[in-house]
Amino acid sequence: MADIAAMFLNEAFRNLRGHKRLADGAMLQLSDDQFFAVPDPESNSVAVIVKHMAGNMRSRFTDFLTTDGEKPDRNRDQEFVASGTSRSEIVAAWEKYWQLLFDTLKALQPEDLAREVTIRGEPHSVVQAITRQVAHYSHHVGQIVFLAKHLQGPNWQTLSIPKGQSEAVNAAIAEKFQSR
Repeated sequence: MADIAAMFLNEAFRNLRGHKRLADGAMLQLSDDQFFAVPDPESNSVAVIVKHMAGNMRSRFTDFLTTDGEKPDRNRDQEFVASGTSRSEIVAAWEKYWQLLFDTLKALQPEDLAREVTIRGEPHSVVQAITRQVAHYSHHVGQIVFLAKHLQGPNWQTLSIPKGQSEAVNAAIAEKFQSR
């Protein structure tokens, strides 16, 4: 069982690192104006999504195993307000709390996966809590990438397989594995 638990922790870490890489790649392509651009009154800017994710990570992964994942000092509603905050401040919080998340995951031991943590008073196994966050961050990273791609238009630099290149990429991968 310890091998499966270690595999889960490694896979969660790998997935989250990949999500961060996608979001970082999308944000790097944006000007400050684009970073703060709101497509319509009911939508969020990339800045707001990043600010929300950083706030969520701080709350969920500070004292992960010992305190509720919804910290009493978290002001979630304020995460959805970008005014008065600079891009550098938002990105600094983003980096800080991704590091907190990664450090927390690295410190977990296979036996920790069966432990119980709470989020808003609701009990979760550590596996459930981590899976919940992987899904949550995946959702928001998709929003960041979509917004950045929309804002960049024809200047967008793809973060994955370019349109029309699937066959060539698949052939290159197949060739790589056949030569092993």
